[in-house]
Amino acid sequence: MTLSRRTLMMGLGSTTLLAACANGVGSRGPAMIDARADATLAQLYNEYPGTRSLGAKSAGILIMPLVTEAGLGFGGAYGRGALRVGGATVDYYSVAKASGGLQIGGKQYSHVLFFMTEQALMNFRRSPGFAAGANIEYAIPERGETLAAETTTSLAPVIAVIFGQSGLHVGATLEGVKYTRIIP
Repeated sequence: MTLSRRTLMMGLGSTTLLAACANGVGSRGPAMIDARADATLAQLYNEYPGTRSLGAKSAGILIMPLVTEAGLGFGGAYGRGALRVGGATVDYYSVAKASGGLQIGGKQYSHVLFFMTEQALMNFRRSPGFAAGANIEYAIPERGETLAAETTTSLAPVIAVIFGQSGLHVGATLEGVKYTRIIP
């Protein structure tokens, strides 16, 4: 049996997307997501103390404890997390990412979205699926650096902090990210 290149790529893409869905959060429900969100937020605040002030000033925080990303030509990522307002979980969300281009590898990371205005939080919660785009300021801390709200990030309605990366994923891709409310 001979596989065409197209069939092989479709199979690898499907396998990658399915593998990305098994990111360790599991289906044990809200208690597991909340426990992982607590640990992730504690890790962020311990490793990057400047983020505490972002948390204190924010209207809400979306915590994605573990996002798994993999790709070979086509790729994808998936993770689940909790939206907190005033320190209490109010909703659960998934993040799904699709990409295509020259890429190979896999990685896992955590990320936290700080909603710096009530309007940004309201827009996120009311949308059927929030697509990340130009309205988010990304802050990717390097080991040993202090991450704080500078003038460029303090004016952004949403600040994303990506940290705790492991694995290797390289390439040049076009990608899209979507956050969707879920019932775990």
